[in-house]
Amino acid sequence: MIDYIQLWVSLNNTNQIWREEMAEERTSGVIGRFLGSLNSRMRRFLFDFMSAGPIPQHIAFIMDGNRRFAKKWKLEEGAGHKAGFLALMSVLKYCYEAGVKYVTVYAFSLDNFNRRPDEVQYVMDLMHEKIEGFLKELNMVNRYGIRVLFIGDLNRLQEPVRVAAERAMEATSRNTNTYLLVCVAYTSSHEIPRAIYEACQARASNNEGGDDDDGMRMIKVVDLEKNMYMGVVPDPDILVRSSGETRLSNFLLWQTGSSLLYSPKALWPEMGLRHVIWGIFKYQRNYYYLEKNKKQA
Repeated sequence: MIDYIQLWVSLNNTNQIWREEMAEERTSGVIGRFLGSLNSRMRRFLFDFMSAGPIPQHIAFIMDGNRRFAKKWKLEEGAGHKAGFLALMSVLKYCYEAGVKYVTVYAFSLDNFNRRPDEVQYVMDLMHEKIEGFLKELNMVNRYGIRVLFIGDLNRLQEPVRVAAERAMEATSRNTNTYLLVCVAYTSSHEIPRAIYEACQARASNNEGGDDDDGMRMIKVVDLEKNMYMGVVPDPDILVRSSGETRLSNFLLWQTGSSLLYSPKALWPEMGLRHVIWGIFKYQRNYYYLEKNKKQA
């Protein structure tokens, strides 16, 4: 027979444990929300203080060190790229909170297609997974007015990735508050000759009437820049390369002649708020020198 008294005691104890666990969860939830709110307020105060000086309009990032991060912490292969994606989300948030309008990231070089096929496939799968995840958060993205642009030779991407990228661009095409440019299948040594070719084609089609005037046939700088992949946004004010490296790795060579180069020693997954703040402070400290160089260029 069932011992109802023992059953009642057991249920009573279970309910008490459950209530205690729920109370702990509510407490930890309240503490978590409080700390999150405090952290957000501190960032807002800090960024308000920084806004007394010039804020860069455009920051570009070379996300270097994902594989070294995984090796450093003895993680499984591919874990560094996942950690790097989380770092990217945090860095983007801090940039936009600071008032930066354009953020460009070097996600995948054309040269990266020469890596091991399994590594290329892993990055493609991860990229597809993250773009699809991004599409599920469109309400939040549209609330902040983020427009996403994928820059590069998109035909080189695997079809699922290319289709997902095109969907993301279409879904955010009406947003104008902030811009995220993701360079994939991109190198400057591909962008510049392509821009020259496109400019020549445009000039030739305009001269089909037989006008041989040399001035009409000349290709100008403005013609090239109009046909650059990156011609849709202003040139970067700051180029950041993580892991302490100063190589540009065939990235934005045309656009960064007057940009501040900032190379924190942190590997990309280790990048955070202090690196964004320090980069902006360095820009503010060198602002007049950089502006002078731009005018002389």
